[in-house]
Amino acid sequence: MSKSSHLFSLITNRIAVQLLKALYQVGGDMIGLTFDGKDAAYNDGNTYILETPEGLILFDAGCGDTLDQIFENMRYWQLNPDDIRYCLLTHAHFDHAGGGHLLAKQGVKIMANAEVADAVASGDDRTCPYLYHKTFIPFQVAEVIADNCKFELLGIEFEAMHLPGHSQGCTAFFFKHENRRIVVSGDIIGTLLDGYHGWSGSIDFDKETYIKSLHKFSKIDTDMMLPGHGTVYFHKPRRRVEEAFNHALCEWR
Repeated sequence: MSKSSHLFSLITNRIAVQLLKALYQVGGDMIGLTFDGKDAAYNDGNTYILETPEGLILFDAGCGDTLDQIFENMRYWQLNPDDIRYCLLTHAHFDHAGGGHLLAKQGVKIMANAEVADAVASGDDRTCPYLYHKTFIPFQVAEVIADNCKFELLGIEFEAMHLPGHSQGCTAFFFKHENRRIVVSGDIIGTLLDGYHGWSGSIDFDKETYIKSLHKFSKIDTDMMLPGHGTVYFHKPRRRVEEAFNHALCEWR
């Protein structure tokens, strides 16, 4: 079966998802791609893969306990986990960064902003182990990314935007693929049909800061938004950000 023959394919009770050519969602328990003890849950954030001729770029690392499932989903699309060169972390929460120590051992170069780098290196409560009743295994980020930094990985140009509030390290990553502007938003935006904002129980959650970040994010047009949980936004993602900003203004001021 060719990679481009369809978008959704059932495999071993999960769904391997090709979003565009060379762009895949390979993890996330909210839509059943991975499973960490609960159905349609938040134990395991979404993970995405961008395929390039020079190797693979992973966005977020999952909780760690599902990494073998993520790798299995990758192999269905003939993506070799050994070809992962980089992992970009949107924030330090366990469900997004818990697998970082395993990837680091594999030789993957993990990149994140300074706040996230500090949190995962210490493994403190900014990683929210108390929510998952687990112990976060610390690891070192290989390269720290500055706010509004433009950088190139494997021939792809990225832009990082610091959008704190859900956690103080929240970062969105923008890149172009197939003439589309795509953003990996992590938990800056809530899951469709299940709230507008990321979870408010993290130790460094801050409403005032979050409103400012949503305001900033609401000014930006993209063609696709890859969120931290749930389904991908294929149609005018800015509308969803504007709605989230409006709800924050109504609920939090």
